[in-house]
Amino acid sequence: MPIYAYRCDDCGFAKDVLQKISDPLLTECPACGKPAFKKQLTAAGFQLKGTGWYVTDFRGGQGGTTAPAVAGTSAGDTAKPATETAPSAAAPAPVAADKKAD
Repeated sequence: MPIYAYRCDDCGFAKDVLQKISDPLLTECPACGKPAFKKQLTAAGFQLKGTGWYVTDFRGGQGGTTAPAVAGTSAGDTAKPATETAPSAAAPAPVAADKKAD
């Protein structure tokens, strides 16, 4: 929902109002009651609601961004190379004992 800035031309009262785009414009000043309350032309303003990523989520003392966690692992887990974690498919063949020739 957008936030609109209003100002009264008579008394100078200013207020930011959270309104739907389809809502009618406000015309009566809440301070003096005169019909001189007008919407101002300002930079766009809006509110973010719900879950999601916001620019302020990663501000702090870390100094950088972190990579997303992989499902099924925790921060303390260390990755092992595939050669250490998977058993080898081909085991070495047993060496036959040499027979002495008579």
